[in-house]
Amino acid sequence: MTLTDRANLILRTEHAEVVRRALSPELAENIPRTRVKVTGGKDEIVIEIDADGLAALRAALNSYIRWSNVAEETAKEVGRA
Repeated sequence: MTLTDRANLILRTEHAEVVRRALSPELAENIPRTRVKVTGGKDEIVIEIDADGLAALRAALNSYIRWSNVAEETAKEVGRA
């Protein structure tokens, strides 16, 4: 497989570690025609997506953005409790 399309997301949040941990099970799943790497620092998450085609890239981006958002919102709510 030749991965030809790439996107890098950089998310800044005080809940970066929690969000990275929440995304880790998804990294074990194999999204067809994509490769995903999640790294980052104290207040930053870097999501690198390589895909074979724009459709696969868009699908992976949508998934990781949605999962990141859910993890972030959950971390905020837990912090308020």
